[in-house]
Amino acid sequence: MMAETGFQTIDPKEAAHFGAMAADWWDPQGSSAMLHKLNPVRLRYIRAAIDQHWPGKEKAFRPLEGKSALDVGCGAGLLTEPLARLGASVTGLDAAPENIAAALGHAKRQGLTIDYRATPVEELADSGFDLVTSMEVIEHVADPAAFVRALASKVSPDGLLILSTPNRTPLSRIAMITVGESIGGIPKGTHDWGKFLTPDELTALLDDVGLEVIDSSGLSFDPARGFALSANKAINYLLTARHKG
Repeated sequence: MMAETGFQTIDPKEAAHFGAMAADWWDPQGSSAMLHKLNPVRLRYIRAAIDQHWPGKEKAFRPLEGKSALDVGCGAGLLTEPLARLGASVTGLDAAPENIAAALGHAKRQGLTIDYRATPVEELADSGFDLVTSMEVIEHVADPAAFVRALASKVSPDGLLILSTPNRTPLSRIAMITVGESIGGIPKGTHDWGKFLTPDELTALLDDVGLEVIDSSGLSFDPARGFALSANKAINYLLTARHKG
């Protein structure tokens, strides 16, 4: 488990919880099964944001060719690897060394070169990333404002920051904790509903560090279709932000 080193965004208990899931992170039926279901939808949102922000490569397989990406809270690389396949030079950070070990092993087997580090984002010397992503992470950190400030500091002047996180609503409590952590495949103890941020709260944190939200989408679940992008942000949502001006 990564020890705190003067920065307070990493919650050691959260790091340990997710580190314990490292062994079967890539098993679609394992403890990260819900993330496997979420990942295609998140990638569709990210691809749309990339095509909108850097037009001209909408039909390209590698629209991030020549660009750098940082995936914060990468786990074992479920999102990090697709970013590399989209052409980016990718760095992946996670608080749990167990996850980084699993990520390195899987990337090697896939023939992918990714710079994985068990390093807090606050301690990363590199900056100026064209794309910074952090999916389902901010609800697990000890200091969301400091975490957002650290993320913003890594985004290049013309770059994008894309976040996803659960909303703090009565419906999200039922969907993600009451149901999700009992019969929905989410490991018990994964979420603390009181740490969820509303879109307005997260937008305010981004505004405080000089970023503006340029797009947002809800993430909803339909028993027949599974997860889908939606106007309804009651359970989960995604935001895209950039530097103001």
